[in-house]
Amino acid sequence: MKNNLSFEKEKRIRELRWVERVSTLLDNKFKIGGFRFGLDPLLNFFPVLGQTITFATSVLLVLVMFRNGVSSKAATKMLLNSIFDAILGSIPILGNIVDFFFKANQRNVKILKEHYNEGKHEGSAKGILTALFVFLLALCMFFIYLLWIFGEWIIGIIAH
Repeated sequence: MKNNLSFEKEKRIRELRWVERVSTLLDNKFKIGGFRFGLDPLLNFFPVLGQTITFATSVLLVLVMFRNGVSSKAATKMLLNSIFDAILGSIPILGNIVDFFFKANQRNVKILKEHYNEGKHEGSAKGILTALFVFLLALCMFFIYLLWIFGEWIIGIIAH
């Protein structure tokens, strides 16, 4: 039993080191002057393909962390970082610039370290997911309202 626990601990350490290495490769591997960047912003110069590769890799890193015992709250924060990075990165030109500064994978490693070393980000993700749901619901209602106003405007133009 003790050997099995030792093996599991070594496996977790290996996987978490792998997560750190891949995160560094994506976000901070290269340095020009005092500015650090990784493959993420470089790959995003290839529309769709680059963004797909970096987003899939980021999600894979979060899944590895989740498999190694990160709480659902921490995993949700990490996924939101990755999704936010993918959404911003998909905006032509601006997305390429943002990718040099918003380093989602390094933020996720920070959350991971805070979770394990400081006990932060413990517990359920219900609060985060509820707030996200309320925000998206309000956003949908806002867009429906804008469509209503636009429809009235079009009808007003057609009627006259």
